[in-house]
Amino acid sequence: MTQLQKLLSGCLPPEAVKIIHEQMYVHPALQKPASGTVTRAELAQALNMALFHDLVQRVPASQDYIACDVVAQKRQVVFDHGALRTVRWPSGALPGGEAAFTRVLRPLGFALQDTYPLPRLKMTGRAYCHQDFPQDIAQFFVSELHPEEFSSAFQTTVTRVLSTSRDPLGAQDIADLDQLTRDGTLPLQQALRLLPHLIACFGRQHDVFALEDYEALLAESAEMAWISTEGNAFNHATDRVADVDAVAEHQRALGRPIKDKVEVSASGRVRQTAFRAARVEREFIAAQGRVTRSVPGSFYEFITRAELAPLAANDPVQAPQLDLAFDAGNATGIFGMTAARA
Repeated sequence: MTQLQKLLSGCLPPEAVKIIHEQMYVHPALQKPASGTVTRAELAQALNMALFHDLVQRVPASQDYIACDVVAQKRQVVFDHGALRTVRWPSGALPGGEAAFTRVLRPLGFALQDTYPLPRLKMTGRAYCHQDFPQDIAQFFVSELHPEEFSSAFQTTVTRVLSTSRDPLGAQDIADLDQLTRDGTLPLQQALRLLPHLIACFGRQHDVFALEDYEALLAESAEMAWISTEGNAFNHATDRVADVDAVAEHQRALGRPIKDKVEVSASGRVRQTAFRAARVEREFIAAQGRVTRSVPGSFYEFITRAELAPLAANDPVQAPQLDLAFDAGNATGIFGMTAARA
């Protein structure tokens, strides 16, 4: 059994562990036999694999794609990045905005790669890339919404909705993360205990709230409305493919819910598209009691990254490096996948 299998077996059913290993490419250096010590890279990869698996379970179109276009063709997904949304605002017991996640990502070996203003959405995106395996461990794209740029009524509603937020991490979890920051490793038993708590961070932490609050948020920000129902779950997970245009054309021909347009970065090196968001049923509080509404959930994305030009021309020693950057225009376009009104 590998270290990753050992870690994932502590928080996922055996069949799920088997499936995710069949579906996802993992760098050979991250597939070492189980031992008594877990590196930050192994724990980061295990977290990413668990979050990817969770996303796929919530997006039916991705299940069809992976089963028919990946596993059936004896290929594997190259997990490029996962995206989540946060709110830079008082959030009950939870640290506001990306602070709730940098306290996790940095001990795991992720570092801020770049910042991407998203003014049309009144958000800021930040990319966190793994320092040990930048091309092989999926990045995190963490976006923060800025309620102060909306109306005072909107701000009051955000405060009310987020006020019941709980913090999934306790004192022992924080101590373990501090130890991981210091040593770069954790004893296996500590890592096994910590991993489910890290996974729990990527969910909704606040209680069911009023339908009228949801409608008020939706009127000003589809992104905040999405956060109100889905919390900090992966908004999308992204498959790095060789030719995103060909993938999009093929998915469209199959009748799958692919985006009409491929987004192209200003550099021309990063091309992205996505399935439209799955619809999910969420519960709200109304005058007549609890009611259920269909709202946008998460989605599955595709990306093609070109190689950067070598620092020195004709250098046979230098390995090709992918352009791991993001693009504010691409991100804004992709965010539209969850903008459909309920």
